[in-house]
Amino acid sequence: MNDFADELIELQTRIAYQEDTIQQLNQVITKQDADILQLQHQMRLLAKRIDELSLAQQDGGEEITNERPPHY
Repeated sequence: MNDFADELIELQTRIAYQEDTIQQLNQVITKQDADILQLQHQMRLLAKRIDELSLAQQDGGEEITNERPPHY
């Protein structure tokens, strides 16, 4: 009977640690999801800006070059 009680305590301890680990992993996943959403939003804004610059260049606007700024 004592072995059964020891095994039960061992299982309860393992479950408690697993629940804690699951909670920690959930927090990491939640943060990563928020980060991904923010990065996707920024990427959409950058893509829109690139499209606007390309259209402006095609319409006879300033030419966009890949020259280094003078402070380099």
